[in-house]
Amino acid sequence: MQLIEKRKWFYIFSSILVIAGIVSMFMQGFNWSIDFTGGSLLRYRMDSSITADQVRNTISDLKMVKEVSVQKSGSEFYIRTNELDQQQTAQMTAGLKEKFKNVTLESAESVGATIGSELARNALIAIGIALVLMLIYITFRFELAFGLAAVLALFHDVLIVLGLFSIFQWEVSSYFVAAILTIVGYSINDTIVIFDRVRENLRTRKKEALNTLLNRSIMQTMNRSINTVLTVLMPLVTLLLFGGSTIKIFVVALLVGFIFGVYSSICVASPLYYDIKQRSAS
Repeated sequence: MQLIEKRKWFYIFSSILVIAGIVSMFMQGFNWSIDFTGGSLLRYRMDSSITADQVRNTISDLKMVKEVSVQKSGSEFYIRTNELDQQQTAQMTAGLKEKFKNVTLESAESVGATIGSELARNALIAIGIALVLMLIYITFRFELAFGLAAVLALFHDVLIVLGLFSIFQWEVSSYFVAAILTIVGYSINDTIVIFDRVRENLRTRKKEALNTLLNRSIMQTMNRSINTVLTVLMPLVTLLLFGGSTIKIFVVALLVGFIFGVYSSICVASPLYYDIKQRSAS
């Protein structure tokens, strides 16, 4: 399969997705969760037989909050909503008591937007540090051309995931930050496997044309890349279908990221390496 020779088509496809995502980010931004915009955090104690979905549905039926996130830990329920005053908090507590009887409000506090902006800034810093460290490591372990190609492919993955979340207005929460870092780790691992094979072939097939050698290396690792992503996608699809709404966005981010991670490892990273080497040789 002549993947390197068809790299312009991959570049065009990726460029369309990246540009559309960037335009959406500037035009409509993101659907920030209360983790970033600020809101109220309430902790209730209820019967452990009650599910998070039941609590979420009950609060939604009260029609007094725009968004709600519920996490359960034993008999404790952590509820995040948009900013509530004392009267609204009392109304929510009354509504939960009417539905579930044994309900105790343990604590109620507000999370300001300042904390949310700090979280967003720290997330960007974390992603930036991860990319820089990977560039340094890959350059030291392989060479600069490999490092640049790998990091550019990772940046491509992050931009596509961000773009799709902006286009479809999927909620961006603190779980999303964890998903992005997980995607970066998965994608770089897949890219390194291909680049390691490229390096081995460069040692044993020194007279072979670089594009032919890269095509050979990609095909030699293709089964491993596809099998790995399929193995990962199966439990993610199961979590998406049966894991509940609390982790749904996290799973969606991982699904999108892993799919484009294996795509970029095969169709973006190696072609980028080829173009970098061709430019440095000319």
